[in-house]
Amino acid sequence: MSSYTTLSLHIENHIAHVRLNNPSKANAMSENFWREMPLLFQTLDQNDEVRVVVLSGEGKHFTSGIDLQMLMGLKQTLDKHTCQGRAREQLRRTILEMQHTFNAIEQCRKPVLAAIHGACIGGGIDLITACDMRYCSENAYFVVKEIEIGMVADVGTLQRLPKVIGEGITRELVYTGRKVSGKEAERIQLVNFCYENPEKMMEEVMAIAQNIANKSPLAIRGTKEMLLYTRDHSVEEGLNYIATWNAAMLFSNDLQEGVMAQFQKRPATYQD
Repeated sequence: MSSYTTLSLHIENHIAHVRLNNPSKANAMSENFWREMPLLFQTLDQNDEVRVVVLSGEGKHFTSGIDLQMLMGLKQTLDKHTCQGRAREQLRRTILEMQHTFNAIEQCRKPVLAAIHGACIGGGIDLITACDMRYCSENAYFVVKEIEIGMVADVGTLQRLPKVIGEGITRELVYTGRKVSGKEAERIQLVNFCYENPEKMMEEVMAIAQNIANKSPLAIRGTKEMLLYTRDHSVEEGLNYIATWNAAMLFSNDLQEGVMAQFQKRPATYQD
C-alpha cells in the first residue's frame, strides 16, 4: 500500500501478509514505523476479508529494533524544554504511544503469525511477543538489546516475554543481552518451530495461516479473546467469561455450517 513507507501489505486467500519494509536499515523502527504499524493493524482488524495476518521482514533481517537516530532525536527534542516536568510528561506520553504500536498487534482480532529470519533485536522482541505465534529460520537470532545501551526495555518485552518462555530464562536474557540462536529459540519455546531456511519457513507459515483462515472467523475471534483474557486472569474468571461469551455467540451460522460439513464429510465454508 503506497500510504505506508515502512511497511508493505498483500492480501490473498484471507491472509494479510505484512512485511517490515526498510531493508536498507535492517528494518529499523523509524519514526514513521511507530505511526504506521498501529494504523495498519487497526485497518486489518476492521477488514472482514482478512482472517489471519503473517508478519515478516524484507531483506536480510527481520528487524534491528528501534532506530537509534530516532532515539537521539527524541532526546534532543526533550532537551529543548525549559521545564523538566513538562519534558518528562512528554516522554511518558511518547513511551505510551510506542507501547500502543505493539498493543495494536495483540488486540487485532485476527491471529498474527511472526515469521523471523536474520536479526530480531531489541524492539523486535517487543514486536514478536505481541504476536500469537512465532516461527523462525536457522539463521535467525534474537537479542534483548536494551540492556546493552543502558536502558530498561519499555514497550512490551518485560511484560510479555515471561508469559511466553517463563521467568527464569527471561531474566537471563534481559539481564545479559546475550544472543539466542534460532534453534535455541525453538528449545526455549520463544518460537513454535525453527526451519532450515527462510524459504521453507515462509512456505510452512503460509500453510499454517491458510489452515487458520479456513476455520470459522467467529470461533477464531472468540478463541483469541479467551486466550488473552485467561493469560491475565484466574481460571475461575476465564471460565466465567467463556460461559458468557458462548451464551451470546455459540449458536451461530458458523456452528451450523461446521456441524453440517462434518456430517457431509466436506470442508466447511464460512462467510467473512
